[in-house]
Amino acid sequence: MKKTVFITGTSSGLGKLTAIRFAELGWNVAATMRTPEKETELSNYDNIQIYKLDVTKVDQVQSAAEKAIAEFGTIDVVINNAGMGAYGPLEFAEEDAIDWQFAVNTRGPINVIRAFLPHFRTVGGGMFINISSFMGLTTAVPLGSLYNMSKFALEGLTEGLYYELKPLGIDLRLIEQGGSKGTNFKEGIVWSKNANINVYDGLMEKLLQAMNARDDDTLDDPKIIVDAIEDLATRRSNQFRTVVGKAGNDLMKLRNSVPIEQYLETIADNFS
Repeated sequence: MKKTVFITGTSSGLGKLTAIRFAELGWNVAATMRTPEKETELSNYDNIQIYKLDVTKVDQVQSAAEKAIAEFGTIDVVINNAGMGAYGPLEFAEEDAIDWQFAVNTRGPINVIRAFLPHFRTVGGGMFINISSFMGLTTAVPLGSLYNMSKFALEGLTEGLYYELKPLGIDLRLIEQGGSKGTNFKEGIVWSKNANINVYDGLMEKLLQAMNARDDDTLDDPKIIVDAIEDLATRRSNQFRTVVGKAGNDLMKLRNSVPIEQYLETIADNFS
C-alpha cells in the first residue's frame, strides 16, 4: 500500500524538492502552498495533489488536512516545512513583522499538528517532521533575534510534544538545516530598519556582507537535507534531531565545547 506524505510550503526551495523526491519514491504527496494557481511543475506528477494552504489560517489548515485525508485515506507523515525570516534590530521591528514571524514559523506548525492529531490517533500512529534550523539550537548572527525565537520555540514545542504523543504511537522528528543552494531565503527576508537612527548600521552592513559571501560554493547541497528527511520518513534513521550541513555542525561543535559566555563573545567578535 502506498504511503502518503503531507508537506507545507512546497511552492519553491526545499519544500518543492522534498515533494518531488517523495513522488519519485512512489509515495502519494499532498503538496500545499499559498498560491497553487501559480504552480506548474508539481502538477505534472500523477501522485502529487496540490492544496491551497496558508499555515497561519486555521480554517485553511483544517480544510487542507480534511481534503488530503479524504483523497488518500491515510496520511503517514506530515512535514512542517513552511517558514520565513524576519531580521533587523528588534527595536525597529514592525508589530506585524513580529507577529508574522511567530505565526508562520511556530504557530503554523502548531496549526498543522493540531489538524492531524485526530487522524493519527484514529489510525494508531504517524510522524511529524518539523523543519527547523541550526539557529533553533544556537545563535550565529546579530539582528536575527525574531527568527531565532521562532525556531527555538519550534524546538521546544517538538520536544515537549514527544512525551504526550509517544504513548499514542505518534513520532516527532526535527531537521536542523542551514543555508542551501537554490533556496530563496535571503530574498524572502523581512527587514526592520529606521532611516533616522544609524546605531545598528555597522552590524547590518556586516550581516549583509556575511550573507552575500555565502554563495553557492559555501552553501549546502539541498539534496543532503532531502536525504535526511527521507531517512526519517522511511525510518532508516530514528534520530530525534538531525543537524544537516557543515555550517550547522561546526557551530554546534563550538557551542557544545565552550561555556555559553565564551560562545556568545566569539560570535559577537565575528561582527565587531
